Amino acid sequence: MNIHARQEAIVSIVREQMVHSQDELLSMLRRRGFKVTQPTLSRDIRELGLAKTPSGYVIPGDLAPVTPFTPREIREERLEHLLRDSVIFAEGAGNVVVLKTPPAAAQPVASALDATPPEDALGTVGGDDTIFVAFRHPASATTFAQHVQQVAGIGPRRVHA
Repeated sequence: MNIHARQEAIVSIVREQMVHSQDELLSMLRRRGFKVTQPTLSRDIRELGLAKTPSGYVIPGDLAPVTPFTPREIREERLEHLLRDSVIFAEGAGNVVVLKTPPAAAQPVASALDATPPEDALGTVGGDDTIFVAFRHPASATTFAQHVQQVAGIGPRRVHA
């Protein structure tokens, strides 16, 4: 398989799942049938311009800020991606939903929520690793918390240590 196929596979893997290390990415590529060495993978990562964040490798364009002027379809896709890859805890408390992320990952999620607010949301407050989303009604908060849990593949009590 050629360099273009390998680099396409790298981009696909990074977009589809969390990749925390080069060793992990190397294993995933080998499972897909690529015969690749660690130095070659390092060169591919550099050529593709992958960025390493607290939650794993990302494609540079995927880090671009989401604004209300970004097309809705792209905003929704980016929000789902961020919820899936960054949220490690989600629970409603009255009309507020508390979301937890790894350190330094809350701001991109809060920004995406501001750009694509959930139905009935009044606003968000994002810190370093925690986001509060206020809703008009407690039922809306519960529905949103359940949605985030489903997207992120977490239960209501999973907390990152």
